[in-house]
Amino acid sequence: MANKPLRIFQIAKELNISHTEILEFLKNQGVEVASHMSPVDENTHQIILSEFAKDKENVERYRKDQIRREIQDERIKEKQASGKKLKLLSLDEQRDLEKKEAKSIKEAELAKQKQIAREKKEREAAEQLKKAELEQQKAVEAKVEKDLEEVEQKPSEIKQETDAKQPAKSDSPKEKPAKKRKLRKISLSDLDSKGKSPKKEKSGTKKEDKTAQKTKDTVRQTLAKIDSRKKKKQYKKDKGERIDGQDVDEPNKIKITEFASVDELSKLLDVPSGEIIKTCFGLGIMATINQRLEWDVIELIAEEFGYKAEQESTDEGELFSLDTTEEDDDNAVSRAPVVTVMGHVDHGKTSILDFIRNENVVAGESGGITQHIGAYKVELEDGKTITFIDTPGHEAFTAMRARGAQVTDIVVLVVAADDAVMPQTIEAIDHAKAADAPIVVAINKIDKPGADEERVKRQLADHNVLVESWGGKVQSIPTSAKNGTGIDDLMTAILLEAEMLELRANKDTLAKGTVVDSRLDKGYGPIATILIQKGTLNVGDPFLCSNYPGKVRAIMNERGKRIKKAFPSDSVQILGFDKVPQAADIFVALEDERELKRIANERQRRSREIDQKKIVAHTLDSMSAMIKEGSMKELPLIIKGDVDGSIEALSETLMKLNTGEVGLNIIHKSVGMVAESDVLLAEASKAVIVGFNVQVGSNAKLQAKRTGVDIRTYNIIYKAVEELKLALEGLLEPEQKIEILGRAIVLTQFKIPKIGFIAGAKVEEGLISRNAKARLIRDDEILFDNQAITSLKRFKDDAKEVKEGLECGIGLEEVKKYNENDIIEAYEIIKVKRKLEAS
Repeated sequence: MANKPLRIFQIAKELNISHTEILEFLKNQGVEVASHMSPVDENTHQIILSEFAKDKENVERYRKDQIRREIQDERIKEKQASGKKLKLLSLDEQRDLEKKEAKSIKEAELAKQKQIAREKKEREAAEQLKKAELEQQKAVEAKVEKDLEEVEQKPSEIKQETDAKQPAKSDSPKEKPAKKRKLRKISLSDLDSKGKSPKKEKSGTKKEDKTAQKTKDTVRQTLAKIDSRKKKKQYKKDKGERIDGQDVDEPNKIKITEFASVDELSKLLDVPSGEIIKTCFGLGIMATINQRLEWDVIELIAEEFGYKAEQESTDEGELFSLDTTEEDDDNAVSRAPVVTVMGHVDHGKTSILDFIRNENVVAGESGGITQHIGAYKVELEDGKTITFIDTPGHEAFTAMRARGAQVTDIVVLVVAADDAVMPQTIEAIDHAKAADAPIVVAINKIDKPGADEERVKRQLADHNVLVESWGGKVQSIPTSAKNGTGIDDLMTAILLEAEMLELRANKDTLAKGTVVDSRLDKGYGPIATILIQKGTLNVGDPFLCSNYPGKVRAIMNERGKRIKKAFPSDSVQILGFDKVPQAADIFVALEDERELKRIANERQRRSREIDQKKIVAHTLDSMSAMIKEGSMKELPLIIKGDVDGSIEALSETLMKLNTGEVGLNIIHKSVGMVAESDVLLAEASKAVIVGFNVQVGSNAKLQAKRTGVDIRTYNIIYKAVEELKLALEGLLEPEQKIEILGRAIVLTQFKIPKIGFIAGAKVEEGLISRNAKARLIRDDEILFDNQAITSLKRFKDDAKEVKEGLECGIGLEEVKKYNENDIIEAYEIIKVKRKLEAS
């Protein structure tokens, strides 16, 4: 079997160098490695050895020199202790001494090799002993089985002998016939601590009792030996060793949940928690007994102790699954299609939905741009219904578009006929293909001057979207949201795609769905827009969403009208949440409230521990590295928004502004108005509060004014991004430019007491200023740079500056000697403000 690939930290340990040196070397060589725990192939291993082999040789040479020095020091100490005078050795004596030292080093190495060979033999003997013990254990187990069979057969023999003796006792008519005894089988559970049965039975003969008792004692002693052998713990890390009679090359498999703690892992691996903590330190991880570990770390630790870790799904994994079951297939009925409207900003997506719903939604959005994800149910004249999901087209709302594509059945791609296929149009196409959803193209604004449908179709074909008129399978409908042209044809095309998909769902089950969007309402509290994907939701149903339980207090449609039930493909607003859920969370209704609370408490506990682990990891790794380098600057932020989707979009957009030098650190984000607790957190962490479409509480304003916390509120996302970009540019270190002030040529040098050598020079161009920096150039080579001018004199008087054509005496800070024709160049460093370039 091939050797397992070595990891970076193991190679670094072997070469006695830092793993950061290896990572830096591989980065310069163009080899991509994730971290110091990543395995490397044989070619990369050889590249590392060829580069750092000299370091290993230097270490070995240093060790030999150290041994030689120690031997020499010991001899010197012995001579000093004996009172003998030390004498200088001749060349021959020195050579003899070196030969003896080399011989002693060779003998020490030979002894070390013998020690290694002896340890190897001991390991082989230990393996043979284990093998013999295993064979002995198998023999003992076979003997136990045999003894157990004898114990089971003994009662039947006793019964046969008793039946044979019974007629002889019943010859006398006066004597009553003997009562037959019921004999029970002897098992280990019937034996007490002394090997005796707790209840006395009337036995046939003493000899039979002694035989049975002896058998019981033998079985009990044998099982005790087996049990004691099982309790022995063995920890073997060498690749060639065996664990409990099994080869390390074929490790035992253990099932464990992700983010298991050190204590849980130690119990599963049957090793002390201290051993696991020691292994974590070897991997560069500061762990405690209650620390929860990431999955890749768990795999490494399990492999270290001869096990293979397999991820175990949690009990609630199936509960939050939206996959259909056999019961769902048997009870499935047809449902309405879920249609997501996507496209570039200002191409008319919301306007088309306005015409369909006979409402003006976009008028209520800031700047005329959709900044929320909306879900609407539309009933057609023939009684059929369609659920529409409207997504923003602004570039900042990538996450919202992706989320809309994940829950949809059909994607309506809106492209303006007077514009073209734009970046967000291409992104929408990618999302639709990733979700494997059919596309219906709506070429909008055909009534505007400059509209060109063929240009749009040609550009769509360049991105593998072929419409039917171009020989493809994608329907394209020319529309105008302003006068309603083509809207009926668009609805017909959507229904046609829905019929081909044969959309079905189970109504007669507990409701499951996905959170499309959420917000904190001033009157209602936490509200979430839920897209029901299967089942029926009723008012009063207990539910679990993410980690928090709740009970449905009210169900409202998109117009705010209360309804009693919600069915598959319905998009409804739910009241009854304890906390505002996050978009894309799974919503599940349950029957058993006790089981619901148990699952919720377990998920909350796990979430808290995982969050705490992430905080610790960030503190130890990221922050310590940045503090050590002293080059990373951060602007802490607290983000408050009206809906979860907007917060998510703003956060992702702001994080794109981060560079290797400066960055934004979002320490907290939540739905709701800016409260006093947010100001206190900002004060403690020196953060700026960013509010998006939210108000600032009166107490929060007073607290912010008193503590000096900066609160910024915005209604349009790109204005928030623009201002924070300017703030980040203020954190950038300014660019330094050198401006030459003047040059002077050295004519001679002279010495001044208590000062040193001074250059007698003549200013050839510009001027020499006392406050400037200077460099000394000799034969076109810079010998000294960034030198302070310690002395500048005209004759015997100090001067602030000396202009062109004048002679002067110049003294530089670290220069001790000047030659004729040396050049002294004076300059100053100008700082220029830099612009932010996002990574």
